[in-house]
Amino acid sequence: QVQVVESGGGLVQPGGSLRLSCAASGSRFSNYVMGWYRQAPGAQRELVARITTGGSTSYGDSVKGRFTISRDNAKNTVYLQMNSLKFEDTAVYYCNAAWFGTTWTGKGTLVTVSS
Repeated sequence: QVQVVESGGGLVQPGGSLRLSCAASGSRFSNYVMGWYRQAPGAQRELVARITTGGSTSYGDSVKGRFTISRDNAKNTVYLQMNSLKFEDTAVYYCNAAWFGTTWTGKGTLVTVSS
């Protein structure tokens, strides 16, 4: 069983920045496709960003140019750098690890963008 733990959420003002971290257990981290998803109140969960084992990245349209996903395989950690935050970025952010059709998801970390 892979444990996935997010951290770094909190309260930030519009226009501010925040960096989320996600640590995944196990010796196969470099083989996992890692992703960040979010779910706002009353909304469906949506893909925020994704990074493959080779480092290729993809982003949801609403965060392109503002968010950056990266990974450090030596630390079993994936990051989500969020800049120019907007009110509508408020959500619970979940980290997901995927390996050959099996996925593991963390419990989420809350990001609140408010003045």
